[in-house]
Amino acid sequence: MSETESKNDVEVFRLRARAWLEENMPPERAEPWSHADAARWPRARELQRLLFDGGFAGICFPKAYGGQGLSLAHQQAFDEEVTPYEMPLTLNVPTFGIIAATLLEFGTEEQKKRYLPAILNGDEAWVQLLSEPTGGSDLASVMTRATPEADGFVLSGSKVWSSGAYAADYGICVARTNWDLPKHDGISVLIVKMDQPGVAVERIRGVAGDDEFCQEFFDDVWIPAANVLGEIDAGWTVVRGLLVHERNSMGGASPYVSGGGLMPLSRRDEIVALAQRLELTGEPRVRELVAEAHVLSLVQDQTSQRVTDAMMRGKLGPPAGAILRLMGARVSVRRSDIALEISGADTGVWEASNPEGGVVGKRFLARQGSELGGGSTEIQRNIISERLLEMPREPAADRGVPFSQVRRNAMPSKPRG
Repeated sequence: MSETESKNDVEVFRLRARAWLEENMPPERAEPWSHADAARWPRARELQRLLFDGGFAGICFPKAYGGQGLSLAHQQAFDEEVTPYEMPLTLNVPTFGIIAATLLEFGTEEQKKRYLPAILNGDEAWVQLLSEPTGGSDLASVMTRATPEADGFVLSGSKVWSSGAYAADYGICVARTNWDLPKHDGISVLIVKMDQPGVAVERIRGVAGDDEFCQEFFDDVWIPAANVLGEIDAGWTVVRGLLVHERNSMGGASPYVSGGGLMPLSRRDEIVALAQRLELTGEPRVRELVAEAHVLSLVQDQTSQRVTDAMMRGKLGPPAGAILRLMGARVSVRRSDIALEISGADTGVWEASNPEGGVVGKRFLARQGSELGGGSTEIQRNIISERLLEMPREPAADRGVPFSQVRRNAMPSKPRG
């Protein structure tokens, strides 16, 4: 297909999407869903089913697994058209952009045919079970144990900071299956059914009042061998791929999220609207802040397009996703700071009849999460320095040492009572 034919094909798709959206999708909510509102999960599933039935779910996923088999240009055109409508953004991360992408890359044919259509039609939501109470940012130091038994594994241990685990049907869990290999070896990635016996999920209340994060406890949970994603004891390859998809999703470069990613286009003008509602658009300092927020969004968009294009053309490798992940975090934090400065005292105390200040205040309290989720900004800087700029790696005393000989903290058990 020539470049002209390709552009025409995208425009035909755009017009078809525009007409369908106008007829079938509800208008965007006046206020975005709060993380504290569990009703957003069934609503997202309902909206995703609408998109699936209309032929607009999984635009970049292959047709063989329930997608549309189209290009990134088609997805970008769709994202531009959905701005006025309510979209199932709750399912973008991690279900679509991270986990479905990882299943597509590493899953067996049976796994892809079983799980991807159920994800794309909204029937099943997923959670990634990565971080542990003792591991910090060192994902390779996992101590959740998967002991081989008969035709499967017995899973024991704990995960933490898992977003939306309480609403998930399945999870991707990183566990240690061989303790006599170095820490980056001896790891396997398992598919876990979240409602089976032995799985306990406890929600964690955050400083902003929401309880989206969870801690999970696995008490001798049976995992069949068919639920291994990738190779046994070689799961770090899958983990690295998953982390690439995570950085791309968080940074705005994933072709698998739909509706604008973590910050849809409809939210880009929120700071302008905030200044207008507070009647501060004539204040010089406020105008400077609004302009700064607008410029940050434009630069982020252009950087995302440039880096994504370079990655697709092979000029930059997968580690370049760290550039987008780092920039996305810094822009998100700064936008929260700008909104706080414009809102003033309303972000600390507000009337029930005027909840705008509460929205800004809560986002400010939770803003640091954008620098932790998807890998901390410090990790992104390490990736950029070591894998893109080819600077020397930091020393590691446990490199090449069997994990059973590495000093480590004990895995906490589930609290009683």
